[in-house]
This record gives sequence, C-alpha cells and structure tokens, in this order.
Amino acid sequence: MITEDKVKLLLSDMESDWIERTISTREDKLGPAICAYSNDFPNHKHSGYILLGVKDDGLLAGLSWNDEQLQAIGNIKSNGKVLPQPSIIVSQVFKFPEGEVVVIEVKPSTYPPVRFDGRCWIRVGPRRDRASLEEERILIERRIAKTFDLGPTLGSNLDDISIELFKINYLPQAIDKNTLLENGRTIEQQLASLRFYDLRTNCPTNAGILLFGINSEFYNGPRKKVR
Repeated sequence: MITEDKVKLLLSDMESDWIERTISTREDKLGPAICAYSNDFPNHKHSGYILLGVKDDGLLAGLSWNDEQLQAIGNIKSNGKVLPQPSIIVSQVFKFPEGEVVVIEVKPSTYPPVRFDGRCWIRVGPRRDRASLEEERILIERRIAKTFDLGPTLGSNLDDISIELFKINYLPQAIDKNTLLENGRTIEQQLASLRFYDLRTNCPTNAGILLFGINSEFYNGPRKKVR
C-alpha cells in the first residue's frame, strides 16, 4: 500500500529509473509509461511509479484531482490498449501545501513483452523508447509459462500452424503499421513476440496451435487410444 511517507520518499529520489514524474494524464503519455514499467527491462523485479502532479524537477505543480480524473486514469488498465493487461494500483489523492499528488504503481508483468497500441515500450535509465528486436527477444526469454496457453505444444513445429492465417488476419490487428514496416523479425520471432511460439523449445505454444493450428484437435483434443 502506498503511504504518504512512501510518496515523500519517491518525490525526493531524483536519480531512479523506476520513477517518472509528470503533470500530463493523456493516454498517449501514460500508456507507454505503464507499458515500459510492466516490461521491467532493467529487471528490477519491483514496481515502477508514475507520480502525477509533479514536475520533472520534483516540485509539485499545484494540481488537484477529482474522482472522474482518477477513474479515467484507472481505465487505462482495462481499455484494451495495454496488452497483456497490466497490474497497476492508482493511489488515493495525497494532499500537500504545494499541490496534490496521485501515484500509479506498476508491477512487472509475468508475461512480457507488454504493448501499448501494438508497440512495445521499455525504460532504461532516463530513456523510454520503443524496444528493439534484441530488447524484445530479451523480454520474451524472461517470460514464465505459468498458464496453459503460454506453454509449449511439445511435438509440434512451425508446419503445424497456418502462417498465412497469422500474417493476414491476426498480425495487422496486433502490431501497429509502422512497426510492421520496420519488421526484420523471422516468423518464429513474430509469433513469439505475441506468445504463439516458444523459442526455448522451438515449437508453437498451446495458444498458437489453438488459434492457428492446421489440426489443433490432434494436440489439444482427446487422443484416441491405439490398440
């Protein structure tokens, strides 16, 4: 739980790459910031914090917040633009003589890479930018397959899924146009970035087989006993 003492500590820390200060609540500002902390590229393995109502120099901006604004901030989690859905906590309003502060706590995702509007964002030091191919690969390798859909379908291979279906029907909806134009990824890397291929075992995931499998029932349906 975020306390007033915690907020004062965050305000005083001017060098950390896990704290961002801003006076903007625009979705195109907060979305990439939430995405970047969810990806936790520096691998801090702890929350990142976005301080709303605070200038870059750490001084409070004299702002005040109402329930409607807080609700709009919280809706960034569930409006479908940040996927997979992030784990965030929007604090209560902390009131100081110089202005009010709201804190967004963003927990690292278990299933990176996380994308905002189809783009993967990361933060290293003071820099927040779109992830490169190599940076996305690092995030993919950190992923922990704790759910059935992310697990590898052992015994399957790339020939068991319809690449055409993936490229024509799914990929343009999941990744923004500019990223696709710059794309130098192999088909395995493209599938893996969207959790449809497991690079460790070099085979499609269960989700990949279920969505794009040529014969998905063979791997995920009941198997007939051979007599």
